[in-house]
Amino acid sequence: MPTIEAIRPQGLNARAISLLERITYRRAIDTEDREAIFRLRHEAYLREGAITARADQRFTDAVDEQKNAFIYGVYVDGTLSGSIRLNITLPYASALPTTAVFPDIVGPMIDAGCIIVDPTRFVANPNLSRRLPELPYLTLRLAWLAMEHFEGEYILLAIRPEHRAFYRRYWSATEMCEARPYPKLTKPVGLSVVNYLEVKKTVESRYPFLASTDAERASLFAPHTVPVEADDTHTEIWQIAPARVERNASV
Repeated sequence: MPTIEAIRPQGLNARAISLLERITYRRAIDTEDREAIFRLRHEAYLREGAITARADQRFTDAVDEQKNAFIYGVYVDGTLSGSIRLNITLPYASALPTTAVFPDIVGPMIDAGCIIVDPTRFVANPNLSRRLPELPYLTLRLAWLAMEHFEGEYILLAIRPEHRAFYRRYWSATEMCEARPYPKLTKPVGLSVVNYLEVKKTVESRYPFLASTDAERASLFAPHTVPVEADDTHTEIWQIAPARVERNASV
């Protein structure tokens, strides 16, 4: 009798589309969801030697509390299997975690008004990742959906040198600089950038599982309100429709 793995669809796209039917993306708002993600981060980063062990077995930082930080859990058949944090330059908050490490590159992009998605704290359950190699692709898919929803221009990727080839292959990422020390990590990271507007059609034709609907994106990015400090009102995230304009910044 064939095993479950043997009868799975063949090829990355077929497997990813099949797995997507079993996946639920959920923004971590509740304390319970966030704590589970912080523990998963600690386990994943510790396993690969990127951090030293913490007594509380949690891995979190001040960025998790920023108003433009979106933390997501990725659930396979209801089980937390991966997570990613997205920081997005929005009208009420533009600070990005990569700015402190790469101010010479990221600072001018923010000053120019670029709409940027900065994915960090990308982790996956190591046991599931070995059995489901498409899981990392579908976890990162959240950053791609955010680009479409917020009309983004660039994805920033603070990654270790050994991961550059993956992002070149997946998203046609361009390397911007050599690795630098990164806060709270034991290993240095470099910066790569994805010019979303230039590569969108090519990447989506290569990986059709990146496609999404308006309803899916709204369910991920629209269900919560955030304060806008410019006044005393509350603006719904999905009501903010940043229009793309000509930029002076180039990457």
